Amino acid sequence: MRFLLLYATQQGQAKAIAEEIREKAVAHGFSADLHCMSESDKYDLKTETAPLVMVVSTTGNGDPPDTARMFVREIQDRTLPTDCFAHLRYGLLGLGDSEYTFFCNGGKVIDKRLEELGARRFYDTGHADDCVGLELVVEPWVDGLWAALAKHFESRRREEMSGTPAAALDASRRADPVRPQSVHIESHIELLRLDDSGRNDSDVLEQNAANRGQSSALIGDVESSLTRSAPPLSQASLNIPALPPEYLQVHLQEPLGQESQASVASAGPVFQVPVSKAAQLTTRDAVKTTLLVELDISETDFTYEPGDAFSVICPNSESEVQSLLHRLRLTDRRGYRVLLSIKAATKRTGAALPQHIPEKCSLQFILTWCLEIRAIPKKAFLRALVDWTSDGTEKRRLQELCSRQGAADYSRFVRDAGACLLDLLLAFPSCQPPLSLLLEHLPKLQPRPYSCASSSLSQPGKLRFIFNIVEFSSGTLGAVRRGVCTGWLASLVASVLQADGGKAPAAQISISPRTSNSFHLPSDPSAPVMMVGPGTGIAPFIGFLQHREKLQEQHPDRRFGAMWLFFGCRHQDRDYLFREELHHFHRRGILTHLEVCFSRDTPAVGEEAPVKYVHDSLRLHSQQVAGLLLHERGHIYVCGDAKNMAKDVNDTLAEIISKEVGVDKLEAMKTLAALKEEKRYLQDIWS
Repeated sequence: MRFLLLYATQQGQAKAIAEEIREKAVAHGFSADLHCMSESDKYDLKTETAPLVMVVSTTGNGDPPDTARMFVREIQDRTLPTDCFAHLRYGLLGLGDSEYTFFCNGGKVIDKRLEELGARRFYDTGHADDCVGLELVVEPWVDGLWAALAKHFESRRREEMSGTPAAALDASRRADPVRPQSVHIESHIELLRLDDSGRNDSDVLEQNAANRGQSSALIGDVESSLTRSAPPLSQASLNIPALPPEYLQVHLQEPLGQESQASVASAGPVFQVPVSKAAQLTTRDAVKTTLLVELDISETDFTYEPGDAFSVICPNSESEVQSLLHRLRLTDRRGYRVLLSIKAATKRTGAALPQHIPEKCSLQFILTWCLEIRAIPKKAFLRALVDWTSDGTEKRRLQELCSRQGAADYSRFVRDAGACLLDLLLAFPSCQPPLSLLLEHLPKLQPRPYSCASSSLSQPGKLRFIFNIVEFSSGTLGAVRRGVCTGWLASLVASVLQADGGKAPAAQISISPRTSNSFHLPSDPSAPVMMVGPGTGIAPFIGFLQHREKLQEQHPDRRFGAMWLFFGCRHQDRDYLFREELHHFHRRGILTHLEVCFSRDTPAVGEEAPVKYVHDSLRLHSQQVAGLLLHERGHIYVCGDAKNMAKDVNDTLAEIISKEVGVDKLEAMKTLAALKEEKRYLQDIWS
C-alpha cells in the first residue's frame, strides 16, 4: 500500500524524520514514496490518488524552509479552484520552536492552504516543539500514523467494493481524522493536546503499578545521571526503538602525495574574504565579551542591504576533533582519504551517500568541516550505539535513554544538557562505534548566521558584524566550552586584537549570502521607524542609522521620518555597545529618540529606580508608541533574544495597544498580527 511522503527541511531534521517514517513503513506493510518538496517533477498533487504524508519544518521567523518556497508559492495561487485538491487525503507533521512567535508556521501555512483547496486530513496534524523536545510529539505521531493509514486504505477498499456514490464518498472524506496517541506538551505559545487513541501498553502499566509500590527511601538512595538511572526506570521493562539499518561502507585509503583542498558543500555562492579589522566592544569585566569584526568584500561580488544577514562557514573545535579521533582510535589515520559506498545488503530503503561529505577527502577534513560533532544525538543514534557497547551496565543505560520509558532522562541528561557524541563516548568507555555509524548519524555542520552591522552606502567594500563569545559548561565533562563559530572567530581574530592598530596577518573566513528577507528600512523614508535591540540585537540598527545618515546627506531636501532606538545592556560602563556612534547619530538628529536602560546598574542613594529592560522603556512611552504605529503608519523592528526579550516586547506592545486604544487583549493581538502581515512589525530574533 503506497503513500506519498514529502518533506521540507532547512537543516535536515524534517528529512531525517521522513526517512525514519519510510523505514518504519515497510515493517507495517506500507511503501513510502519519499521526495523533497522541492522535487516537483517527481510528484503531482493534482493527480495523486494515494494518501499524502508531509513533514515540514519552519525557519527564520515563521517562514517555510527554502525547499518549500516554490511549493508554497504554487499552492498560494489565488486562481486555483477551491476543489483543486478535493480528492486528496493528507496528514502533516510540523516542526518548530515555541520560543519564536510564529510557532510551526511553515507547516501551518501549508496545512491551512491545502484545506482551503478541498484536501481533507486522514490523520490529525502534529506540531512538534524543539523548545521542549521534538520527540515528545514526533514519536507518538509516527506511532499512530500506521493505524490511520490502515483505516484510510480499508475505508477506500470498502468504498470501491460497494460502489459508493460520489456525494457519499465526499462525505466520508470529511469524517473526523484519526488522532495520534496521547501526549501533553505545554509550551510558551500554546497547550498542545493530542487525545488518546485508546492504545495502552499493558507491560508499561503493570510496571508503573509495581513502581508505585517501591519505597521512597529506595528511590532516594540513587541519584540519576547521564550514566546511571534510578527506580522506577532502572527496574522497568523497556520499549526501545528498532535498530536503524546500517547503509554506509567506509574504506580509509592512505594519502597519495599532496592532498588537494576539499571544499565544503554549500547551497549558494561562497566568498572567501579577509578580516580587515577587529575590536572588543566590552570591557574585560563585562559578563559577556562582545567582538566586532570587519570584513573586506571589495574584491568580491558580495552585496547586502542594512538589515540583511549572512552566513559564516566555520569549522569544529580542533581540540574536540582530536579528542574524537583519539577516542575512536583513528588518530594515526586522520590524514587518510575516506571512500564511501552503499552496503550491498543494506535494508535501508533509498540509501544514498551523504551529499555534505565531499568525495575522497581526509577524515580530519570531514570531522572538522562537514559534520556537526556537537549535535545532540537523536534517540536513533543512541539505539545504534547500544549494539557497539560491550559493558552490560552501559548498554542498559543507553537503552534506557533511547526508550519510551526513559524520555524524561533523555531530555534531562542528553537534550537539555547539550550532550554531544564526544560526551557520550567519554561517559560510556566500552562503546566503540565504527566510523560508518558517525557518518550515517551526524548531521551536516551548518553555517552560522549573523546580522550585518554596517551599510555599504556608508562603508563601501566593508561588511561588519558583532557577536558575543558564547561560553558554557559541559554538563558531562565539567569543562568550559565555547560556541562552535564564536569560539573559532575569537581565536581567528585574536592576533588582530592583540596588534591594537599594528600590522597583523590577515585572517580569512568564508561567507555566503542568506535568502533575502524583509527586515529592511521602509521604502518610504518619511515613515517613522522604531527599533528595539538590546545587546548584540543592536547590530542591524547600526546599519540602518549609517544608511539613513548617508541618505540625509545626499538628499538634504527630502523629508525623513523619526527614528527611535530602545537599547539595553547590563552595565553602562561595561557593555554599552556603540555608545559613541549612537551619541553621534543622536546629536546629528539622525536618531531622534535614544532610550537606553541598564539592567544590572543600581541607582544612587535617593535616585528613583530606572527602568531595567527595553520593554519597560516601551511602556514608559506608551502614547508615542501607539501613535507611531497606529496613526503615523510607522514601522517597528525587534532584534535579539527570542526566548525572553522578543516575547516580553510583544506582550508589552499588546498591552500598550489595549490601553491606548481601549480594546481587550485579543483585539490588541489581532492588531499586532495585522502589523506583521503588513510588514510593519518585523523581527530578527534567535534562541
